[in-house]
Amino acid sequence: MTVKRCDWVNGDPLYIHYHDYEWGIPIYDDRLLFEYLTLEGAQAGLSWYTILKKRENYRKAFDGFNPEIIAKYNENKIQSLLNNEGIVRNRLKIRSVVTNAQSFLKVVEEFGSFSDYIWSFVEGKPIQNNFHSIEEVPSSTPESDALSKDLKKRGFKFAGSTICYAFMQAVGMVNDHVLDCVSYKSSS
Repeated sequence: MTVKRCDWVNGDPLYIHYHDYEWGIPIYDDRLLFEYLTLEGAQAGLSWYTILKKRENYRKAFDGFNPEIIAKYNENKIQSLLNNEGIVRNRLKIRSVVTNAQSFLKVVEEFGSFSDYIWSFVEGKPIQNNFHSIEEVPSSTPESDALSKDLKKRGFKFAGSTICYAFMQAVGMVNDHVLDCVSYKSSS
């Protein structure tokens, strides 16, 4: 019997594992939320599969996505990242990680946790969608628009509404598994 998954999943075991055990499962851990926000920003203009294959390199290059360490990166560290063939070597994207770490820490200071802040955009619980096909899934929503606007106001870069919606899907703020996908779970 063939297992039905969302159509965007290819046959790579890495991608299948990501789809089945990560994508759309609610995340409340601040460090992990920062990781996903960073990786979604790195994806801009690229495929998620490209970034997923580089994720371990990103974790090593960016000190396990520890925002306290990243917020203090200097020009020498940025230059070393620009020379790291294991990540996307885009100057704006790399610098955005440092800026975002600094902004992230300010959000944590203000709200107590990034998780509390981010989840407030969906009233603390995942939005359960009921799409029949991937073509029905939007690239942005009023919630991702609001999140994007607020992140940008707080100094975040690579935080457009489409990136925010992909982030919301990845961290389980939105369940966009299609109805016949093995990972679809109705909250009703």
